[in-house]
Amino acid sequence: MVKILFVCHGNICRSPMAEYVMKDMVRKAGLSKEIHVSSAATTTEEIGNPVYTPARKKLAEHGISCEGKTARQMRYPDYKQFDLIIGMDQENLADMRRICLGDPEGKIHLLMDYTDRPGDVADPWYTRDFEATWRDVEEGCRGLLKWLQQKA
Repeated sequence: MVKILFVCHGNICRSPMAEYVMKDMVRKAGLSKEIHVSSAATTTEEIGNPVYTPARKKLAEHGISCEGKTARQMRYPDYKQFDLIIGMDQENLADMRRICLGDPEGKIHLLMDYTDRPGDVADPWYTRDFEATWRDVEEGCRGLLKWLQQKA
């Protein structure tokens, strides 16, 4: 089983969107027994809070529920537990490497690295453009799933 952890600053917008989009794609591909997906934050700011309302609404527009998800912080043991640790932007990568004391096994990546346009996932916390974030997350997850299928 491949275990994936999506990570962003607070675990209330981008990383839970990625978690639930990927879970939906994995389920539709019939790979739920082969791929496990979760998400976390690099900070403690939102721990215990539900997914941010506009992010929940954007997922719901596409028939995806994130009911029951609350923010949690990434911890050092996550590095051993997960096979891929996927950040949303360069700041996340720096924080993830700090939490994990580096990346000796090469597990830490950006979500958009699995697309034809590497870079950061649009941050809706500042822009309020959840549609742009949706497009980035959907494209990144589609690319990641394709990469996993080719690797298998």
